[in-house]
Amino acid sequence: MKHFALILMLIATPLWAVEPDEILDDPALEQRARELSKGLRCLVCQNESIDESNATLARDLRLLVRERLVAGDSDAAAVDYIVARYGEFVLLNPPVTGANWLLWGAGPLMLLLAGGVGFAYLRGRSPARGRNEHPLSEAEQARLDDILGR
Repeated sequence: MKHFALILMLIATPLWAVEPDEILDDPALEQRARELSKGLRCLVCQNESIDESNATLARDLRLLVRERLVAGDSDAAAVDYIVARYGEFVLLNPPVTGANWLLWGAGPLMLLLAGGVGFAYLRGRSPARGRNEHPLSEAEQARLDDILGR
């Protein structure tokens, strides 16, 4: 029972990030604000959304998102407003654009390059099969056949 309670509390931790005074009266607007907050990065915590973070800046950003939605902004306009103020880094999943396409492609490219180098290294290390650079003399071959019982 203690383990169940502990697991339940750990799972519910992100729910405690949004404080009661931040929640909007309109459930539809609140749902939109929560969805937008899940896609925005906490600039203090780095790899945590502002929806899950307890940092003061994350709280301010959550309030700003709600402010923009109450003012009548669309989801895209609210996100664009925050990106204009804080830069693309605030997006948890930034779009692939001309400025960052190299970063998106560098990982798979390096993996392929490392695989090619590893393959070439292993291929160069292994002896060629089917080629015998130093064949046995007739006496050595006869001795080998004798040992093997041929």
